[in-house]
Amino acid sequence: MTSTDMPRTAGAAAAGRQETAQRLLDSSAMLSYDPATEVDWETPLDKDFHGASPEWSTLYGTSYWAEMTPEQQKELTRQEAASVASTGIWFEMILQQMVLRDFYAKDPTDPAFQWALTEIADECRHSIMFARGAEKLGAPPYRPRRLAVELGRVFKATASGEAAYAAILVAEEVLDVMQRDWMRDERVVPFVRTINNIHVVEESRHMKFAREETREQLKGAGFLRRRINALVVAIASYFIVSSMVNRDVYENAGLDSARALREAKTNEHHKAMMRSSCAGLMEFLNSCGLLTRPALVFYKRANLI
Repeated sequence: MTSTDMPRTAGAAAAGRQETAQRLLDSSAMLSYDPATEVDWETPLDKDFHGASPEWSTLYGTSYWAEMTPEQQKELTRQEAASVASTGIWFEMILQQMVLRDFYAKDPTDPAFQWALTEIADECRHSIMFARGAEKLGAPPYRPRRLAVELGRVFKATASGEAAYAAILVAEEVLDVMQRDWMRDERVVPFVRTINNIHVVEESRHMKFAREETREQLKGAGFLRRRINALVVAIASYFIVSSMVNRDVYENAGLDSARALREAKTNEHHKAMMRSSCAGLMEFLNSCGLLTRPALVFYKRANLI
């Protein structure tokens, strides 16, 4: 490559990045939602509905699930959906801080800068929407384990480049697959279906940006940096996924918590659901060189592969 080719290549990459960001901004202007008015917050919770597709429950397919009454099964899925929403809020707050740090003091006229602020605004609305949804489901405020909270505190303050954007992508893609099922499932309470639809539509733009940024940040990354960040992303992914369903959901659903935890831990159906939902994500990470052998240990522990 000649010296004159290098600036031209860099310029083409910057132009492509700006073009992608502008398309996302245009899409956001055409198709975005206000959860305050789009979601039916007024109608009382109808307990004849599930909170999520039963097949996504951590106990679905176990002997305990077979013994539960339909009312218990519905209450469990409502508590689990609220826990997933609460975990979503936790990670969206991490995401917002990482994106703000990335774009601090950069060119505000750049479409990528403006898209970053648009994404942060989306995430603020999503977090409020999830909080109101969890409350309406009759759930307490679920929080990740103390270790996950403290590691998240470090991660949001230090993660950058591909480590930040690939972790963002993992969290968004795992939620996206399950929520696509929930939003189409007529067994799920209508207001939750609306919440999921809003999140799926708007997060599709966020995932596009996260994929582009991950590829862009990896350009020119050396062997050691790639290996280190592959492991960082895998560890972050493990804590995100393992925090989705709080262990307190079982007690709050009126179940024997100890038995529920045992059966959930060995539930092959749920593990298979998680693995199948992440096939495309794992393929992307592999194409970026982020699916190293040490990273695979954590993805397997999280049942993502």
